[in-house]
Amino acid sequence: MATINTISEYQEALKKIDQLIVKVGDNLSYDNPEFVMLDRLSDLVADYEDENIKIEIPTLIDVVKLRMYEMGLKQTDLANTLQVPKARVSEYLRGKRDITLEVARKLHHELKIDGDIILQ
Repeated sequence: MATINTISEYQEALKKIDQLIVKVGDNLSYDNPEFVMLDRLSDLVADYEDENIKIEIPTLIDVVKLRMYEMGLKQTDLANTLQVPKARVSEYLRGKRDITLEVARKLHHELKIDGDIILQ
């Protein structure tokens, strides 16, 4: 297979990769023909994904909600962390109010949210 052109070819390649991973195990040598096939299929799948499967950049609100989930924070906890009223956090999370520069800094430092996501 020189390229993956359809979703069905893509899905078949993914299945084959799963099978090859089990077969290859720790034998990651180019002397192993199954490893060579796994390596080549992985490249083809990556090329197909780059061309056909677009991953959208998450919004800041989506990232904040994810980080709240990961850290086990409720809106009250986030309000305390950001030093803003709980109602303000609710407005931020619903997109009813823009996040201020001061709050953006706190999101970066306290929740470890990447600056590129904050600035988008």
